[in-house]
Amino acid sequence: MARVGLVLTPGFADWEYAFIAGTAFPFYGIDVRFFAPVTGQFCSQGGLVVTVDSSLQQCLDWKPDVVVVIGGMIWERADAPDIRGFLDTSRSNGAAIAGICGGTLALARAGLLDKVAHTSNSADFLLQNALGYQGASLYQSSQGAVVSERIITAPGPAPVSFTCAVFEAAGLSAEIVSQFRALLAAEHG
Repeated sequence: MARVGLVLTPGFADWEYAFIAGTAFPFYGIDVRFFAPVTGQFCSQGGLVVTVDSSLQQCLDWKPDVVVVIGGMIWERADAPDIRGFLDTSRSNGAAIAGICGGTLALARAGLLDKVAHTSNSADFLLQNALGYQGASLYQSSQGAVVSERIITAPGPAPVSFTCAVFEAAGLSAEIVSQFRALLAAEHG
């Protein structure tokens, strides 16, 4: 069974992980678990109170196939969690690394966006909020997820394409991912 680890922080963006958490296991048999840089109880941006009792070390021990950093305003602050070591070790262990919205800042700070095509909320968002980021020449202005060398990035308003990319990295077939994308796009057709 494929494993996806979702990293949440206080003020995480509710809509950015919902499709992954809500459909991965019941519809596709993907084991999804939640982890946090600092465990305990905290609120989402929308006010959902959650308790995350699994640490990033426990995530490493679990050995997920995909590590997903969910966005939130905390990533724009000077006191944002430093998860560089966790991301580097996860990548070294073979996990695909994904970040959406503010979560891309954690990837940029870890140097994971310096040598691969990527996107985020904007190029300026990365330059202004990710000290040490050196991948501006590889930035792609995209409304959907960008995947390069098992690094997945997306702007905040792209949870569907982001979920699809995470599911592909977890091993779902292109046919199943295409069906999932079509199902979520049907109301816009």
